[in-house]
Amino acid sequence: MADEGVEIIAGDLLLRPWRAGDSEAVYRACQDPAIQRWTRVPAPYGPEHATQLTTEISPSAWATGTGAPLGVFDAATGELLGANGIVRIADGTGEIGYWTAPGARGRGVAAAATRAAATFAFEALAVRRIAWHATVGNHASRLVALRSGVRMGGRVRMAGRDPEETVDAWTGTLLPGEVPGGTPERYAPGSPAARRAAVFGAAQPILPGQGALSGLGPMRADELDEVTAACQDEESARWTTVPSPYTRADAEYYVLRHAPLAWATGESAVFRIADEHGRYAGAVDLMLPAPDATDDGSAEVGFLVAPWARGRGLGTAALRVVSDWAFDALGLNRVEWRAHLGNEASRKAAEKAGFVMEGVQRAGCVQRGERRDAWVAARLATDPR
Repeated sequence: MADEGVEIIAGDLLLRPWRAGDSEAVYRACQDPAIQRWTRVPAPYGPEHATQLTTEISPSAWATGTGAPLGVFDAATGELLGANGIVRIADGTGEIGYWTAPGARGRGVAAAATRAAATFAFEALAVRRIAWHATVGNHASRLVALRSGVRMGGRVRMAGRDPEETVDAWTGTLLPGEVPGGTPERYAPGSPAARRAAVFGAAQPILPGQGALSGLGPMRADELDEVTAACQDEESARWTTVPSPYTRADAEYYVLRHAPLAWATGESAVFRIADEHGRYAGAVDLMLPAPDATDDGSAEVGFLVAPWARGRGLGTAALRVVSDWAFDALGLNRVEWRAHLGNEASRKAAEKAGFVMEGVQRAGCVQRGERRDAWVAARLATDPR
């Protein structure tokens, strides 16, 4: 299929095949660290790569029907705003890919261009299915996909830049008739989904402390011995879901794999509790529903205070700080706490942190395969601080 005459207008955007004269603008845009980090463009990116895209890769893909790469431009000024289009076509499936130039971000360019490119692919290229994927942690790309009607399909392992490297990737698909006319309300700017993408798309923050709590931050690889000792404590095993018996290998998995991946996926925020001297004193975990769940305004919190740090209000402070952050940064409406019936220390900490008891949930918790009754309490965004 020839690329001559292909022009797609989407509001104030113009999508068209690449031309040789676009090479310099493409080169400048692809110096952006985020484009090099999250896409498959060469890194470092040189002028020869841009020239190859515009004069060889793109024309060849169009001519052979194996792809339909497009540049995204301001329809009035001709300024390059990004790249979009079907990067690969095979057996009726087209894979969509995109990036946005740094100066054009935050204006809805990628979502509008993706909806236009997908519609073009279904109508003009006889594509029956569009596939999308992005490296886990690329929340900006995921939000664009959701705003374009892509239905998420889960996570898969994919090859990285290094042939021996594997990375977790999100996948999704789009079928004819599923492209929305605009951004769905639940993914609009300012929505909980958009706020969540912005928060988890950035580095995990350090939250300010109060009282004996000096702050909450990411788990640290140099504290594996402390984590192991805290979780081997008899009371920790009795009241939490940590493995029992607990080994250093469990700590390595939790600190080095689980916590970073939980942040990257946006499914959970694991914070290290630091005492007034900055030492490890436990952890607090804010667990969120799936990003595309029907109820994306609530979360559940759990915590563990190391035996040497108990009795100083660290659990209460951690619960209060992390739930404040959930309300303010993520726009959540409700943070729920639950604990096994009889865990008086956890209940006391939760109530002091402003959580209001709601009752007993029968068989509400699972611990090592056994269901146990649980106290349930919650703090709402509308509750007094």
